[in-house]
Amino acid sequence: MVTRLRNRYGSGIDPKTYLGQNYIIADVSVVGELLQVMRDEEQFDYCVDVTAVHYPQRKGQEFDVVWVLYSFPRNERVRVKTMIKDGDPAPSVVELWASANWLERECYDMFGIRFEGHPDLRRILLPDGWQGFPLRKEYGITQQDNEWVKINLGIESGR
Repeated sequence: MVTRLRNRYGSGIDPKTYLGQNYIIADVSVVGELLQVMRDEEQFDYCVDVTAVHYPQRKGQEFDVVWVLYSFPRNERVRVKTMIKDGDPAPSVVELWASANWLERECYDMFGIRFEGHPDLRRILLPDGWQGFPLRKEYGITQQDNEWVKINLGIESGR
C-alpha cells in the first residue's frame, strides 16, 4: 500500500509508523483525494474518528486534522493527518463515510475547524451561542463562556 501511495502522491505524503501504529502525513492539497483512495482502493471502509490537535506555537500550520480509518477486510487501522492554518478548512469526508458527519461537527465544536463541503456544520456538544472552542490550547481549563452561563443558567460562572 505504501509503495502504491508513494508512486501516486510522491512527496505529498509521508507514511510513518510509531509504536506499531501506522499513519500517513499528507499535504492538505492531496489529503481529500488520498482519503477517497483509502476508501475506494485500499478498502478502509470505516471512519473511526475525526479529530484535531492544536499547536498554537506552530505558526502557519496550527492544527493537525486526523482521520482514523479502519479496514474490515484487512483488519487494519491507519491514521491520516494533515496540517492546516487556523481559519483554513479541511475537506469533509461525510460523502465517503456517513459516520464522519457528527465527528466533523464535534471537531468544529471543540476546535473551530471548518470542514469544506460538510452538509450541516454546526455545534453538536455545546449550545449554539457558545463563544470559543474548548480544546484549543489558549482556552483555559476552567474557562467558561461567562455570558452564556449567566444568561442561560442564571448563575455566575465557576459555581
